[in-house]
Amino acid sequence: MPRETGRKLVAQNKKARHDYLIGDVFEAGLVLTGTEVKTLRAGRATLLDAYVTVDDNGEAWLINAHIPEYEFGTWRNHSSRRTRKLLLNRKEITKISRELDNSGKTVVPLSLYFKDGYAKVEIAVATGKKDWDKRHTIAERDAKREAERALAMRNRYNRG
Repeated sequence: MPRETGRKLVAQNKKARHDYLIGDVFEAGLVLTGTEVKTLRAGRATLLDAYVTVDDNGEAWLINAHIPEYEFGTWRNHSSRRTRKLLLNRKEITKISRELDNSGKTVVPLSLYFKDGYAKVEIAVATGKKDWDKRHTIAERDAKREAERALAMRNRYNRG
């Protein structure tokens, strides 16, 4: 059977981009069991409350990501919210660890996908937004959308 190529998105954390200012972004592999891979290939996962920590041994862990139990699994099925190990280079782990030492920083998963057949998670070092930051972002987005709409209307009537 030929190997899968390309990128297939499984889950995306849209709320993270709304609630946090995104900094450095990393791509990490995941250590999964067989039933977890089958569930992901079916497109079922949630990253809503998930976050990443680095322990004292220098290992990165994805915590609280919800991958539901495989519906055709047996007694060897995985637990849905177990802690999963992330596969990163030593340099990336030390950089993330240094960033986490700064106050107000956290590491959040942005998306979960398959890349050339391997399960990957895109994580980012992020800083929490205040309420006024969120309102400012929404106002900027609305103003940009309104300007684009006005420009499109102007172009539509000036064709001629």
